[in-house]
Amino acid sequence: MRGGSRIPFSRTLAVAASVLLVSLAGPGATANAAGGQPPRHGCECATPSIDRLQQWLASGEGTTVPATGSLLVRERGGYAAKVTFLNAEWHVIVVWLGNRFEAQADLSKSTGFWLTYRATDDLYVQLRPASHWSGGDKWLTKVPSTGGKLVKRFFSFAPRAWTTLPELGKPSYSFASALAEARGLVFVGKTANELDFRGLRVDRYTPPCL
Repeated sequence: MRGGSRIPFSRTLAVAASVLLVSLAGPGATANAAGGQPPRHGCECATPSIDRLQQWLASGEGTTVPATGSLLVRERGGYAAKVTFLNAEWHVIVVWLGNRFEAQADLSKSTGFWLTYRATDDLYVQLRPASHWSGGDKWLTKVPSTGGKLVKRFFSFAPRAWTTLPELGKPSYSFASALAEARGLVFVGKTANELDFRGLRVDRYTPPCL
């Protein structure tokens, strides 16, 4: 051909390979990979953590195994938070969002959080603000049983997704104010349950390692 317009064979091969990859992936591959996925926080903390959350604690409220202290255990190169609820009584598991009790986070810009977990029965998660930490009268949302299977679910911070339980009481503050000064996510349940947490990523929030 004239004018030196011949295309190198290696370049032709590369183009063909890329076209084949796009064909195999299908038109929805890019959207599926980019959409609906939790943000990555980068490296874990120097001490045991799950998505940079270092404080997964049994509070001593309700009969649990372990009864108190950290729930974190080594699991396949990372960590899991494991706890067993015993008996028909309220059990309380605490996750400090800022990795220390005195810290709080403004989650008013966040859309919600992704939770990767196993549960053999239903439970609830409460959003507890710094100014109203104690007591059961908190805004909460249901965490459904997974039948013991590991699943990833998104929990929205839309006010309509959060409610109260008459048995625990109704909070005197708004859900919006709780988001603005969130100290922790507290998991509560009144039935026997086997729980295994593998991930908890909050939209637009990166926990500070201690």
